[in-house]
Amino acid sequence: MAYKPDDFFGFSAFDPSRMAQEFRDAAHLGAEQSREAYSRLRDATTDATKTVEDTFHSAQSGSFTLGMTAVDAMRSSADLSIAHMQALMGVRSVSELVELQSTFVRRQAELTVENVRELQEATRKVAEEVTKPGREAAERAMAGFKAA
Repeated sequence: MAYKPDDFFGFSAFDPSRMAQEFRDAAHLGAEQSREAYSRLRDATTDATKTVEDTFHSAQSGSFTLGMTAVDAMRSSADLSIAHMQALMGVRSVSELVELQSTFVRRQAELTVENVRELQEATRKVAEEVTKPGREAAERAMAGFKAA
């Protein structure tokens, strides 16, 4: 079958008004998708900013708590040492000195163990509080991915 030049180069199927409408539809769809993407990006940025602020606040209050726990531990150790020094001032014999010293060392060891436990517990709580905003944000993000 032979083709005529008019068939090959002809624009008989070309409708300019239909093309303009399809172009408008594509532009409208692109603009709508851009608005949706911007909205999601804005929401994600707001959520990330809030997460960082919450994490910073938790870290700040947690470091204060840890500092106060450490200060309390040093204070109790210093109080024990001062009481020991005062007791040493009244020593009358070597056996009394050895007894006071061994009691002091035992009490100091017990106090150190107690202080370490308190510091570990405070550190665990602070770590939970500091990671909580990030963990919640990650869970929200994963839920968003699962929903999409």
